[in-house]
Amino acid sequence: MSIVISNLCKKYGNKVALDNVNLQIDKGMFGLLGPNGAGKTTLMRILTTLIPPTSGTVEVNGVQIHRRKEIREITGYLPQEFSVYPSFSVYEALDYLAILSRITDKRIRKDTVNELLEKVNLLQYKKVKVKALSGGMKRRLGIAQALLANPKVLIVDEPTAGLDPEERIRFRNMLGSLSSERIVILSTHIVEDIESTCEKLGVLREGKIVYSGTVGELLKSVEGYVWSGLIEPDKLNYVQDNFTLISSVRETEKFRVRILASEKPFEGAENISPSVEDGYMKIIKGV
Repeated sequence: MSIVISNLCKKYGNKVALDNVNLQIDKGMFGLLGPNGAGKTTLMRILTTLIPPTSGTVEVNGVQIHRRKEIREITGYLPQEFSVYPSFSVYEALDYLAILSRITDKRIRKDTVNELLEKVNLLQYKKVKVKALSGGMKRRLGIAQALLANPKVLIVDEPTAGLDPEERIRFRNMLGSLSSERIVILSTHIVEDIESTCEKLGVLREGKIVYSGTVGELLKSVEGYVWSGLIEPDKLNYVQDNFTLISSVRETEKFRVRILASEKPFEGAENISPSVEDGYMKIIKGV
């Protein structure tokens, strides 16, 4: 089970959204990281056949991406903006979406809807109106609709944006449990979501893949580049202007800063263990 992307390009007039993307995604959780405007959503929309590529090829389990009907039969998608009739109950909404997914047998549809609502922990809310759901619950309903056809590939675009910390953790855990049976692609700009759930990831910057590998390899690539230390407040602007500043936290009269640098940035700075965010920023900033 794999997705193979070869020399993929997408242009909108003179604007290049994807530039010669090459990537292989295998079974399990795969994270796609990148800043806003990097091309993540464009890539997701190509993988779900919503838009065609300008050039290049994509194979999903050996099926070419231009065979839209076959691709859609094996792909579930939760877009960044998921909406359904707000006056429907949770059950009615998923039942309606199941009909649109051609599950016509009433008994099969009822069993499928109840099983999916239980899987996403919404069964106890099945009589609640969609408009009364929290943001996290709506995202879980979105995952349920994406799973209606029991897809081999599940694609989710910025699923935790705007969720509170508890909902984000719950949502990430749910995606992790779903990845044992299929390919799950998590497209996001939130590094913590990738760090908590994905073994492998790719980083998009200005339409190009600038990293593809494991989380462990990414961490190894940034070893020796992460520094921490205390500085006087009047030195903070200097640090911001001359280094990649990851964080600054006030401690009494000074600031504790976390910096990316190829050598010791100031007296008293100490090398510390890197995080995925450090590795991501090293790639994006070109340190």
